[in-house]
Amino acid sequence: MTTLKQLAALLNISVSTVSKALNDSHEISENTRIRVKELAEKLNYKPNRVAQQLKTNKTKTIGVILPTVTNPFFAEVLHGIEMAATNSDYDIIVCLSNETLDKERRSLELLSNGSVDGFIMAVARESQVKEETAHINKILESKIPVLMFDRVVKDIKCDKVIVDDFQSVYEATEYLIKQEHRKNILLVSNIEELSVGKLRTKGYSKALEEHNLKPNILKLDNTIDIEGKIYNYLNNNKNIDAIISIDHVTGIVAINMAKKLGKAIPKDLSVVGFGYEHTHLLSSPKISFVHQKAHEIGEMTVKLLINNLTDKNHELQTIVVPSELKLSESSK
Repeated sequence: MTTLKQLAALLNISVSTVSKALNDSHEISENTRIRVKELAEKLNYKPNRVAQQLKTNKTKTIGVILPTVTNPFFAEVLHGIEMAATNSDYDIIVCLSNETLDKERRSLELLSNGSVDGFIMAVARESQVKEETAHINKILESKIPVLMFDRVVKDIKCDKVIVDDFQSVYEATEYLIKQEHRKNILLVSNIEELSVGKLRTKGYSKALEEHNLKPNILKLDNTIDIEGKIYNYLNNNKNIDAIISIDHVTGIVAINMAKKLGKAIPKDLSVVGFGYEHTHLLSSPKISFVHQKAHEIGEMTVKLLINNLTDKNHELQTIVVPSELKLSESSK
């Protein structure tokens, strides 16, 4: 393996000059930088990451803790994180909490032993339900930066990247009321106990309140038979003329169950869900949905965390990535 010393000897310059040239130091002339980089590429020189870590006390690695990757939203966020980290010469280590407090706690403990410089995480369902945050505060107290996205804990002082969950559902509900003249709008959710679920429900309720309409909420509470419960509810409440799903699954299920009951969509029933870029391709008719900009969220988390790691004057921020209502065949 080619070393800095060998590059320096071949070019008849100092090791320090080679190192600075490879790192694009302004102290080194353009001509020298080109010579060094061309030879390094020709000899397939690779920097010694272990030596760099010992010298700088930095791993150039980010720990990413996700509740799951079976949810397309988190998978798309992870893709954004990976691309942004690579572009910034960082690596990532990914752990899944599987929505449990114990696995989330163990993942933080495992990676906080010097394996990573900081964490990007969305809080597990169990952690939010139990309101357990001591394990996260412990990491922050050890001076390891934590950035939360999507599912965040309001009282924890750290950087955060979120969607305006309240506003996104408020606007979707307003659209159904004003543009489609829907009066009996059902909200369907299997995330009502999560912070994002609560905010989305509040947005829905606020829009209805402003139009003197009554809320109608179907809470699925992690029901195993989602299809059966939605089918029975629609069958017993035939006056429902619109559905807002505040998660990535139940809107598509609602379309299928409504069709099974003989309802024409969107003539008899409009449906708006939550999703990502290709969500509309998962149902027939294609579902209208709130686009959460998952990839953009992933990129933003990396940018903000690296700023925290590199800027001594970094001030904690909460960045709101605006969502977008993408209209398709399930609404008029």
